[in-house]
Amino acid sequence: MQYPDYYQVLGVARDAPARDIKKAFRRLARQYHPDISKEPDAEKRMKEINEAYAVLSDPEKRAAYDQLGQNYRPGQEFRPPPDWDAGFEFSSKGFSPEETTDFSDFFAELFGQMHSARRGGGGFHARGQDHLAKVFLDLEDAFTGAVREISLRAPKMDAAGRVHVETHTLSVKIPKGVREGQLIRLSGQGEPGIGGAPSGDLLLEVHFNPHPRFRVEGRNLHLDLPVAPWEAALGAIIPLDLPSGPLKLRIPAGAQHGRQLQVRGKGIPGDPPGDLILDIRIVVPPADTPRARELYETMARELAFDPRQRN
Repeated sequence: MQYPDYYQVLGVARDAPARDIKKAFRRLARQYHPDISKEPDAEKRMKEINEAYAVLSDPEKRAAYDQLGQNYRPGQEFRPPPDWDAGFEFSSKGFSPEETTDFSDFFAELFGQMHSARRGGGGFHARGQDHLAKVFLDLEDAFTGAVREISLRAPKMDAAGRVHVETHTLSVKIPKGVREGQLIRLSGQGEPGIGGAPSGDLLLEVHFNPHPRFRVEGRNLHLDLPVAPWEAALGAIIPLDLPSGPLKLRIPAGAQHGRQLQVRGKGIPGDPPGDLILDIRIVVPPADTPRARELYETMARELAFDPRQRN
């Protein structure tokens, strides 16, 4: 996927105000519209012009495009970084997959995936649009609940028609049991209404920061559990530290590498709560001392165990 230079397509500067972008689009549309143009590549050029204008005429899309394209040149191979839109406050101006069919893969990848919140009504008295932002929380917040200061970036257009990004910080109450993908609604924090109508809401889409130990699937927690060979062979009681507190886990005798254990109700709180799912990983101690080698040699002589023998 190649990076397109929308400013180059319209022939405007990167700091061009909205009026100059609109003027350039109208001029190029008169030149390349397939119904009136004599240019051989008019249809292709018109699609490029429409795509560039769809982005640069919208403050949110323009701000996102500018943020992502700071280090790219036209035609350069491009892949958006994961979660590039985290902390970016969008209104309901996204494109559906059907609306992106005439645009490039670049456009569909970025703006076909932009969050799309519910629109307000029309008319002179219209509820403000809802805004939506992706936010990242620590897994522990889902177990205890918390109040967090969350900073969001939102594009604004100044009086000259130039786009800049403003950062604002909100104090947000995180409910206990919040799950991946859940929306936290902040009433009245979206776009102001028209004609005295109420403002829209701000919807925060919850995602979890990567955790050093646990993986999250819905309300379930997954953990790779290192186990010594004798713990797996003889069985053991192993202490675990969970976000909900300490737990003593019983490893059954004869547990094999890759076996999965499930502890009901020890995942993320909820109704019902999730489960804790453990994948046993048997870790072999190194034979790095004379005594360790002696023990391994004794096992090799006396256990008569062949792991490659088929049952």
